[in-house]
Amino acid sequence: MTEQGDRWTAEQVLALAPDDASRKAGGRLGGAGPWSQTGGSASGSVWGWCKGSGSTPYRTVVDLTGPAYKCSCPSRKFPCKHALGLLLLWAAEGLGEPAEAPDWASQWLAERAAKAARPAAGAAKPVDEEAARRRAERRAARVGAGVTELEQRLADLLRGGLAGQEQTGYAGWEETAARMVDAQAPGLAARVRELGTIPSCGPGWPARMLEEAALLHLLDRAWLGVSALPEPLAATVRSRVGIPGASGEGEAVRDHWLVLSQYDSVSADGRLTTRRIWLRGLGSGRPALVLDFGPPGRPPGLALPVGLVLEAEARFRPGSAGLRADLGERFAAATPCARAPAGVSTEAALEAYGAALREDPWLDSWPVVLGPVVPVPGELGWQLADAEGASALPVALTGARSRSGLWQLAALSGGGPVTVFGECGHRGFTPLTAWQPETAEPVALV
Repeated sequence: MTEQGDRWTAEQVLALAPDDASRKAGGRLGGAGPWSQTGGSASGSVWGWCKGSGSTPYRTVVDLTGPAYKCSCPSRKFPCKHALGLLLLWAAEGLGEPAEAPDWASQWLAERAAKAARPAAGAAKPVDEEAARRRAERRAARVGAGVTELEQRLADLLRGGLAGQEQTGYAGWEETAARMVDAQAPGLAARVRELGTIPSCGPGWPARMLEEAALLHLLDRAWLGVSALPEPLAATVRSRVGIPGASGEGEAVRDHWLVLSQYDSVSADGRLTTRRIWLRGLGSGRPALVLDFGPPGRPPGLALPVGLVLEAEARFRPGSAGLRADLGERFAAATPCARAPAGVSTEAALEAYGAALREDPWLDSWPVVLGPVVPVPGELGWQLADAEGASALPVALTGARSRSGLWQLAALSGGGPVTVFGECGHRGFTPLTAWQPETAEPVALV
C-alpha cells in the first residue's frame, strides 16, 4: 500500500464519522478479526470483506482521493461503520503491498472516475446568453424592489429608536426576512434574521444592533449603485446579497491543500447543517473556504479530516473576499502533513483582517494561523499572546464547546508556545485547531 507516514491517523479516520454511534461501532471493527480479502492500490483505494451477522460478508471499498465509500451493507450512513473500520485497520496496520482491486471494487472505482469526468464535458454545452441576460435582469429588478423595501424598514427603525426593540419581538424581522426571500435576495434575508436576534443577546445590544443596521444599509446602497462599482467589489456585493456567480466562473488554482479545520453549524430552524472546511495551499499560501450542506437528520456529504493534504484543483468564486472555493478534480489520495503550518504574529493577523475588510466590508472574520502564541486565561477573558513580543488577541467565545476547547488548548500548551489556526474577526480570535508542539499532530478545538 503506502508507507507508514502516508497513512492517516485514527483521529483523522474517526473525524469522518457521521455521529458518535458510528464512531463507536467503527472502532469495534478496526482490528483484523472480522476482515478478509483486504487490500489497497497504489492509486489510493482500500477494500475488504467484513464478517457480519449473515452468511455473506459485507464488501467495502474506500476511494481515499475523495474520500468516498461503497459498502454492501444496508446502512444509510456515510461512511458506514464498515468503511470506518476498514480505514482504522489500514491506519493502524496497513494492508500489505499495493495490488489490483478485485472486480467488485474496481467497477465502482471506474464508475466514480467516469462520473467525475462528465461535468467537464457538460460544461462545454452552449448557453443561451440572451435568455440568461433576461433572467438576470428580472432577478435584479426583484432584488432592487426588496432593497428599497428594506431601506424603508431600516429608516422606520431609526425613526422610532432602538429602545422598543426588546418589546417588539422577532416576528416583524422574520416577516421582513421572508420578503427578502421573495425578492430572491437570500443573503439579505440572513442578515435581517441576524439583526432581529440582537435585542435578546444581552447587555450592549443597542450598539451591536446599530452597527449591524449600518452594515445592512451599506449593503443596500452598494446594491443600488452596483453598476458603478469596480468589478471585484461588485462581485462581492452580489455575493453578499445572495446572487451566486455563474458555474465555471472564478480562478482555478491547483495546489496541495492542507485541511486546517472542519466544523458544522446548524441553522436556527434546524433544517440545514452547514459544514465549513478551511484549506491552505502549501504552494500558493492561499486560504480557501469550502462549504457543504446537509438536509435535516443527515450530515453533509463532504468530510476532510484536519491535517490531511490533498492535491486538487480549487475554483474560487467571485466575491467573498476571494475565500469561497469549490473543490474540483483531485489528483492523488490525501496524505497526512508531517509538520504544523507556519504561523504569524497577532499584529500580522490584525493587518491581514484589515486588508480583507477593505475588499469586503461585510466580512466577519479572516482565516489566520497564529504562532507561536501562548494561551492566557484571565478574569476579563482569554487571550492569545505572542511568545516573542508584547501583543495579544482576545479570544472570542461562541458557546460551551469553544470554552471547553480553550481548556483543551491550555492543556496542549502547558504554558508554552503553540501554533493555532482560527478565525480573526471584530469580536476577537476564535481558535479552531492547534498542533501538538512535540508531534505536530493537529487537534480540533471545536
